[in-house]
Amino acid sequence: MNHPILPSEIKSLIYHIRGKAVMFDNDLADLYQVETRTLNQAVRRNSERFPEDFMFQLTEEEADRLRSQIVISNIGRGGRRYAPYVFTEQGVAMLSSVLNSDIAIKANIQIMRAFVQVKRLGLTVLDIRRKLDGMEKKYDHQFKIVFDAIRQLLAPPPAPTKKAKIGFTPPEKK
Repeated sequence: MNHPILPSEIKSLIYHIRGKAVMFDNDLADLYQVETRTLNQAVRRNSERFPEDFMFQLTEEEADRLRSQIVISNIGRGGRRYAPYVFTEQGVAMLSSVLNSDIAIKANIQIMRAFVQVKRLGLTVLDIRRKLDGMEKKYDHQFKIVFDAIRQLLAPPPAPTKKAKIGFTPPEKK
C-alpha cells in the first residue's frame, strides 16, 4: 500500500447483499495487492475455511443488477467472465489466514475496523427509529408530518428500476 488505507475509505467498499454486509473479491484483492484470480484461487484451495455464511457467489440476477449500478464491470467490455464472490466480515477475517503477508495483515486490520464502523452506523439508525417511535406515541398528531419526513430520510434507498430505452426503435424490431 502506498498510503495507509483508512477505515472510512474502506466503508465505501462494503455493500449490503442478501441482508449481509459484504465486500467484493476484486476490492479485497486490490486492498491486499494481489490479483483477483490469485485471491479466489487461495480461497478455492482452502474451501473448507469458507462456508456460505463467510463467502458466496452472486447469482447472475444479482450481478446484472449491480452492473446496472456500475459496481462491477460488464462481461462484454473486458470485465468479469463470471459472477463475483463476496465475503462477509467473517470471510474477510478468514482471508487473512489464507493470504499470509504483511500487506494482507495490515489491510485486514483496517477492513475489520471499517466493518465495526458500519455496524455502529446501523445500530445508530435503529436507535433513532426506536426513539422516533417512542416520541410519536408521546406527542400528538401535529408532529406526524415531521416524524414521517424523518422516517423517509432513514429509509434505505429504493431498489433500482429498469430504465426505459431512449431513442427510436424501428417498427420491425418492436
